[in-house]
Amino acid sequence: MMRSFVPEKSLEEIAARLGQDRVERDVPLAPHTTFKIGGPADLFYRARSAGELVLAVRIAREMEVPYFLLGAGANILVGDRGFRGLVIKNEVKRILFLDETRVKAESGVRIHHDLIQATVSRGLGGLHHFAGIPGTVGGAVWQNLHFLAPPPGRERTMFIAETVEGATVLAEGGEVRAVDRDYFQFSYDHSVLHDRRDVVLDVTFRLEPRPREELQYVISENLKWRDDHHPDLWLYPSAGSIFRKIEGAGAGRLIDQCGLKGRVVGGAQIFYKHANIIVNLGGAAAADVRALIELAQTTVKRGLGHDLTPEIGFIGEF
Repeated sequence: MMRSFVPEKSLEEIAARLGQDRVERDVPLAPHTTFKIGGPADLFYRARSAGELVLAVRIAREMEVPYFLLGAGANILVGDRGFRGLVIKNEVKRILFLDETRVKAESGVRIHHDLIQATVSRGLGGLHHFAGIPGTVGGAVWQNLHFLAPPPGRERTMFIAETVEGATVLAEGGEVRAVDRDYFQFSYDHSVLHDRRDVVLDVTFRLEPRPREELQYVISENLKWRDDHHPDLWLYPSAGSIFRKIEGAGAGRLIDQCGLKGRVVGGAQIFYKHANIIVNLGGAAAADVRALIELAQTTVKRGLGHDLTPEIGFIGEF
């Protein structure tokens, strides 16, 4: 398989415009993802303000150089051959409380611990349901972050869309504009950001005053639930659920029924606790993960007649 090509002249111009001292070359992406998998990026730039983020995206678009906006690196698998073009690491992390119930967070802010800690310390609930889930504000809105809560019953799925009031985005046309919640067209695992090249700069959340003891209880119970069902990312790096939800069945249950829980390819394993999660046992390649994904898809289709659709993003070259 041939690698795609970005002209060296274009890479040099981007580095010059963003600052030679700010742009790194051939940076391995594995350390910047929760999977700890991924080859090098041609160029790697850390955007530390909204202005820098806008500038980097506009330059890449103007020069027609592929770019990828990297947050916490969750819910993605980066190819072993890396990314040809510019990777923009979103380190835009300001949090501003607008009044008693509203908070504006820039898109690079981590939901857990940073934003949850800041809001819970003020007795504000809504975001506390997502304790323990890795990701940034931008990624959470892109995917409409969700979790089954509240404890102990966990009767329904809580979506981050329920807390969003509005946002500031760099639209695909190049203008910076304010938008309301309806703009995102939220649905399960989806927002309009899947279909448009908009970049979220900040999000305003409207939260609800709640007793801090209640918030801490929910956080504690949710963290315990995740410990029982999900891998510890320090021990077993992963990208979370691999396949989209299947109504009435459940991707993990289907994979488990086919006897694939615990199956290993190379350094990757279908997690022994949760069959819809693949973990890096140490030194796994993207090719190992892809092999397990394809194994699960073909086995479930042949044995149970269901199609498994990945929900993670596949980034770069494989």
